[in-house]
Amino acid sequence: MSSTQPAFKVLIGHPDVPTEAIDLLRANNCEIVQILSEPPQNRIELLEKIKGVDAALWNSRETLNAQVLIAAGPQFRVVSTMSSGINFIHLDELKKRNIPLGSTPKMLSIAVADLAVGLLIAAARRFEEARRKIDSDQWENFRLNWLVGQDIQGSTVGLFGFGAIGQAIAQRLAGFEIERVLYTTRSRVDAKIEEKLNATKVDFDVLLAESDFIVIAAPLTPETQGIFNAKAFNKMKKNSVLVNIARGKLVNQDDLYEALKSNRIFAAGLDVTDPEPLPPSNKLLTLDNAVVLPHIGYATERSRLEAAILAAQNILCGLHGKPMPSPAY
Repeated sequence: MSSTQPAFKVLIGHPDVPTEAIDLLRANNCEIVQILSEPPQNRIELLEKIKGVDAALWNSRETLNAQVLIAAGPQFRVVSTMSSGINFIHLDELKKRNIPLGSTPKMLSIAVADLAVGLLIAAARRFEEARRKIDSDQWENFRLNWLVGQDIQGSTVGLFGFGAIGQAIAQRLAGFEIERVLYTTRSRVDAKIEEKLNATKVDFDVLLAESDFIVIAAPLTPETQGIFNAKAFNKMKKNSVLVNIARGKLVNQDDLYEALKSNRIFAAGLDVTDPEPLPPSNKLLTLDNAVVLPHIGYATERSRLEAAILAAQNILCGLHGKPMPSPAY
């Protein structure tokens, strides 16, 4: 086929997708159709522009469901996200149409793990409360016990979820001379990984009871939704710090608010919430011992670029009937 005649039509689902990924698709004989409006106003544009395309680099802020696939048409054959999570995609609808799905978790692991460590430190050392003291002119460093936080050195860190991101977090925390890592997953990881990271698989109750820090790094599933609730918080140490860089719905936020407000647990650091965006009037934001960020875990230039290029490679392989370098299933 002549290079002047595009072989495939690809929808780019967001105006901010790095141009390097789009250029890669164009260089491989793809015609580009791009969404130009920002979410959440772009659903109408998306349903119109997806008609007749062969593939889509999907925007994680939009739900990919039967409505979208019907609008696309029977020629639609492949989709990839440039994200780790895929809970916004109706997998059953893709699978019954034999449409392969790509995602990009490996490209995001480093950035998210770095942020998780930052949140852990910020919550443990009371960054939010300390800044509020400055803002309210309550700098009291004449007191010896002022703004005393929790030590990371010698601590037990629990990872709820121990995939690529969880292991990257554990690897980084090893430099802080932590005592040990506990983790909870469906399946035990390789013994060599456990030895390298000084990690031990335990059940959920042990993770709650013995961890000084708990980092949530698991996918959102029907089984994990709301698993961090009042019952779980009551099993945690009073000096424990909870960090969530996974999905907001894994935590019952009303219960978390009560646990933090009553000092049932020491602090929390959240990069994900329910809902997103979190309203500025949300009661969690009134707490000194809650550090809340607006879901910026993978927001670095390198991770966005590498994820976009990998998503484009997923699409190209799928279009040509080849295995994707990073399939979601």
